[in-house]
Amino acid sequence: MDSTIDYYNKNAKTFFDETMEGDFDGLYSKFLKYVPENGYILDYGCGSGRDSKAFIERGYRVKAIDGSQEICNLASEFINQKVECMRFDELNDKEEYDAIWACASIIHVKQEELPIILNKMYDALKDNGVMFISFKTGTGFEVKEGRYFNYVTKEIMEKIISETLPTAKIIDCFETPPLTKRVNIGVIWCDFIIQKNSSK
Repeated sequence: MDSTIDYYNKNAKTFFDETMEGDFDGLYSKFLKYVPENGYILDYGCGSGRDSKAFIERGYRVKAIDGSQEICNLASEFINQKVECMRFDELNDKEEYDAIWACASIIHVKQEELPIILNKMYDALKDNGVMFISFKTGTGFEVKEGRYFNYVTKEIMEKIISETLPTAKIIDCFETPPLTKRVNIGVIWCDFIIQKNSSK
């Protein structure tokens, strides 16, 4: 993870410019229908702040975090709100959020560490809260320009969720094409919306 964060610190402006725009309304609609009006959303690895800004403009309360200080600086200015510099494994909130948005962020978490991170996310949700997570579709992992990428399929994620969060429910799973110019044409994203069961 350190080399991944280092990459984003060194390339923050380029990454910001290439990811701040895109047509994400379809994804937002699928996600936000499960979030109460004026609900509290954690943007978990917010990058440019594109999605945080969209949620704020729709009337939601948002806490945005990212592991790269340089990205946080740019995103804070963009959304006109402080973005906290925090690594994924530093999340220790309990039953705080109505929803967690992790769009193309925990793709940087090694698969063997995903159960730890998913548990932290799950614990941070209120009862019946939801989390959105997305990965490039595939198997194995890749290190590209210092960044670690963890690929999953629907079957892999279903197995991870069933073993890691047995009371959780995958309430939606769908595929999307690249929505920003940052990602190469041909890449398919595998997206999941997972709900916290109040019986946990």
